[in-house]
Order: sequence, then structure tokens, then C-alpha cells
Amino acid sequence: MDDIWVRLGISFDEPVRDPLWRNVMVPSEFSAILSSPEFIKLSRILQLGPAHLVYPGATHTRRAHSIGVFELAKRSLAALASRSTLGAVDATEARSFLVAALCHDLGHFPYAHSLKELPLRDHESLTADVVLGPLCRAVTTAGADPEFVAAIVDQDLPATGQADALRLFRNLLSGVLDPDKLDYLNRDAWACGVPYGVQDVDFTLQHLGLDESGRPGISERGVMAIEAVLFSKYQMYRAVYWHKSVRAATAMIKKAVVAALGSGAIAPEDLYGLDDHGFYALMGQRGRDGQGLIRSVFNGDLLKSRFELPFDPSNPAHRRVADLSLRPGIEADLANLSGVSQVVVDVPEPISFESDLPVIGSGAGFSAYATVFRPEVVDSFTRSLRVLRVFSNGDQGGRLAAAASELLA
Repeated sequence: MDDIWVRLGISFDEPVRDPLWRNVMVPSEFSAILSSPEFIKLSRILQLGPAHLVYPGATHTRRAHSIGVFELAKRSLAALASRSTLGAVDATEARSFLVAALCHDLGHFPYAHSLKELPLRDHESLTADVVLGPLCRAVTTAGADPEFVAAIVDQDLPATGQADALRLFRNLLSGVLDPDKLDYLNRDAWACGVPYGVQDVDFTLQHLGLDESGRPGISERGVMAIEAVLFSKYQMYRAVYWHKSVRAATAMIKKAVVAALGSGAIAPEDLYGLDDHGFYALMGQRGRDGQGLIRSVFNGDLLKSRFELPFDPSNPAHRRVADLSLRPGIEADLANLSGVSQVVVDVPEPISFESDLPVIGSGAGFSAYATVFRPEVVDSFTRSLRVLRVFSNGDQGGRLAAAASELLA
């Protein structure tokens, strides 16, 4: 219905070249954020962690991803404004949304997603700390409200500013068809050289709108955009994110971090604010029992999978090995039974495939809409992806497989 940027007096005059979205035009007032140490640090954190050991092209960073999320957030808001009334959104709130998109990963530390089961702060709350702390002046210079930016990113923070605008921006930045997901699926697929994650962003944004309550939704013609995201996410997890070798590296890192935290060699606060180099340096110096695992991942010398089967949450043995406090003892039992010196058990964390998006004009949400992706089908994605694996070194794979079958099947 309107050109929101003209109406709000926001101009995009500084180009940032991006291999995926080409010229990403950024307001010149955002330059202090883009050049800040906090944002530059993201160029030293790989977006996909150890996936480059399998897909050599997967060396893209969280900095590049953040610029992509900014671009798609800008397009999303413009698309909504072209078809809906966003008159209540003012310039400060719109700028705050764009800053939130650009800065949403500032609290990320290496392997943060892989360590979600540990008693660590989530990266959203750490991002809010950065926005309200060292980056506060740059955020203000960008014409944004630091408290509003922090509240958009960290949904545990109390509402600030206009409640309707905050709800809209939270749903837009973190939802079924959010700019974060649309960028990482496309960017990860491009970097890895696989076709699975590619999304038709123009089609998706063309059918984005607001429902009667002001929530972002999709038109009936655009339902296939949700279907594409759901299946693409499933395929990317199967082929890239949870590739067997990527899981080996992830499990080795997790075991080393759990051991270091448990022994007091490191504290949770030691991990916050690190880049990849700092993480490997910290764990190499103070990781003690896990130093060998860290060094092996760094050098690409990964353990081999000796035993695997679908994770069954109803199986008591599976529930025990999923408990990080019990897992070291089970790994020790497997090592003793098989004569293997290093055993690592991997149980992928539960993941969700969000699909709760209103279908505008149907009076229903996506999960109740006439689509093959019924809730039980979407739930089956998670179940099929969670594979319990036992990794080891040495040449006693057969004996370890037999021991694992006895203890874990």
C-alpha cells in the first residue's frame, strides 16, 4: 500500500557486496555497526562449524549470513507494507527491526547450537547484552532504540515501545518464513554446492501478508513456500547439518566441552564472546581430558561410526545415554567391553520444524490447511533424523558394535 522507506525517510545508500543477494544497500548510519569489533568478530565464526570438513565450500561466516538476514528483513518489511497497512510503525521502530536483523547473531559463540543441552546462556540473551552494552552508541547512531532492538531479538525481555510493533517484528524475525531461515537455507546450500536448501525468496515475499490479528501469514497461493521450507530444512539436516561426519565432529567437541565444564577447567562465561580461533585456543590450553578430541577435530581426524540406530525416546537405554550426566559412564563401559581407547556417543538434540503460520483468507493455520505436510508428517521429520551413533578410533569396530548392541539396542 505504500513505500515504507520513503514514508519513513529511510534511505539505503551504502552498498555491501554479497555473493548471494548481490548489492545489499545499507543506510550510511549503520556503518558504525558494520565496522564495530563485535560485528567484525562474526567473520571469524564459521556459519556451519565443522561442515567444511565434508563440504569444502562451507567456509562462509556468520558475518555474511547477518548481512543476508538484514537484506531479507528489509525486503520482508517492504513486501508487507506494499500489501498491508503498517501506518503504526514509525521510523525508529523500523530502523530497530533492521538493526535487530543485522545484529541477531552477535551473541553467537562457536558450536552454540550444538551445546544447547548444556547449562549455557542462549545466544539471543547474549546478543541483547551486546546491543545494550558495547554496541549501544552505534545502535543509537543508526537511529534505532537499543532497548527495542534487544527486545526484538531476545523474546524473554519485557516488552518495550509499541506492543503491536514489537509483536510484529518478533514474529517476522523469528518465525516459519523468517529472513534468518530464508538466508541460511539458501546460503548454506550455495556454499555446500547442494540443491536442497534453495528457496524462491521472491515468490515467498510476494505472498507474505498480515492476518486479521496483525500476525505475519501467507496467502493460499503461497502455501507451497512453507512446504518448500519444511522439506528443504529436512533435506539440509539429512545431507549437511547432521551428516554423519559432521555429527562425529560435533559429538567430539561436545564431549570435550562437557568434560572441561564438569572438571572446572573452564566456566560457561569463558565460552561467551569467543570466535573460532579463541575457542580452539581455550580448549587446547585448558580442555585437559578433551584436548586430544579438540586437536583431532581441528586437524580433520574424525572418529568413525561403528554403530547406529534410530533414537527411540521410549527406550530406557536411549533415555539414559541421552542424559549428558550419564553418558560418560556409558562411554566408559563401551570402551572397557570392546577394548577401544576412545568412544564417543552422539544423540542429536531434538529439533522443531515450525509450521504454525496463518493462511490468509482460509481461516486456518498451515497445520490445519489441506496439505500433505500434516502435523504427524512434520513430526516424523524429527524422528527420522535423530540417529544414535557410537564413534571410536582404532580397529576394534566390530567389538564395539557388539558391545553397543548389547547395551543400547
